[in-house]
Amino acid sequence: MACATSLCHQNRAPRNFLTRSKRFHALLLLLTAVILAGCKTAPPSTRSDFSHFVGLNQFSKFNRSQSENGETVLLSPEIKSGIPWNELILSWNAAAPAGTFLKIEACAILPDHATKFYTLGDWSPDNKTFPRASVRHQQDADGTVDTDTLILTQPAGAARIRVTLGGTNGVRPTLKFLGASFSNTRVPPATRPPNRAAWGKIISTPEHSQHGYPNEKGWCSPTSLSMVLSRWADVLHRPEMNLTVPEVAANVYDDDFAGTGNWPFNTAFAGSFPGMRSFVTRLDDLSEVEDWIVAGIPVVLSGRWDWLQPGRPPDTDGHLIVCIGFTPAGDVVINDPATNLALGQSVRHIYQRANVIHSWTKSHNAIYLVFPDNAKIPKNLYGHW
Repeated sequence: MACATSLCHQNRAPRNFLTRSKRFHALLLLLTAVILAGCKTAPPSTRSDFSHFVGLNQFSKFNRSQSENGETVLLSPEIKSGIPWNELILSWNAAAPAGTFLKIEACAILPDHATKFYTLGDWSPDNKTFPRASVRHQQDADGTVDTDTLILTQPAGAARIRVTLGGTNGVRPTLKFLGASFSNTRVPPATRPPNRAAWGKIISTPEHSQHGYPNEKGWCSPTSLSMVLSRWADVLHRPEMNLTVPEVAANVYDDDFAGTGNWPFNTAFAGSFPGMRSFVTRLDDLSEVEDWIVAGIPVVLSGRWDWLQPGRPPDTDGHLIVCIGFTPAGDVVINDPATNLALGQSVRHIYQRANVIHSWTKSHNAIYLVFPDNAKIPKNLYGHW
């Protein structure tokens, strides 16, 4: 049966036998029948009350000034969140030579006042002259910072972002992209219909394990990132992105967190390569991951290791994995860094769809997206990228 946008003319009665009223009634009945038959021309809802993403690559409307130390300070106008939000994750991509740094801050616009500016990252490419670190002890009556996430005590409707660009010898990084992922974690994510075009599709992606390195400590995030970067190194013939797990870990290490799991530090490193875009966002449903798989782009998911497979010992920490496709039945094909190659384990796993969805709730459906600037990405149906 044809979709509602191209009505089935063979089912219409001849024009001469219908009055205008009857014609309208017949069309209405036909449209209802088409919808009930399951033919869709648009998603059930184009609104997400749980999450909204704002991406910026033009900064002409930012106020530009200089700090007392001669650093360049960019201050955004109010950025409307699209939803009432209580969590904000900021991502950035910058062309940053050695010896430069970027400081990123955000304030929330509450109904009766604006909060202070919270620091969401002191970032540098080399972690030498300027240590790369999150900032602890920022809690007040309005909110707190949990490593890389601003968490409010009451919902806000907008935010302002402040970016400080600095470095030695007058050299400054160049900001390429800012991403703001707003979430209302008190609202359940919407359930979306699956994109079955992804079922049976596997994206060839190099397989790396986080284990077997002398200094390895929770390296699931840089290992996942190394797999995705290696994929793009192969596709784009860019050998500089084909890095070992320790090399990626060194480039995303957070001095204050004392680890490699800072989400925006991982995406900032991936996005520092010329021609690449990378950011953190939150989705409603696994069907949106399927959209990216159909586009040929693997997705890094943040979840819980023990919830991925029944019977595993409890582990409350977050765990990063790479979704590379789906089985013909809709289960999830994963490159899992928590694999011991010395024991003959395979990096590639098949996890049941329901278990992946459950595991993913640990991070409120957070993902990393890494892709070339000129990639053909999925249609942004729900405002999540």
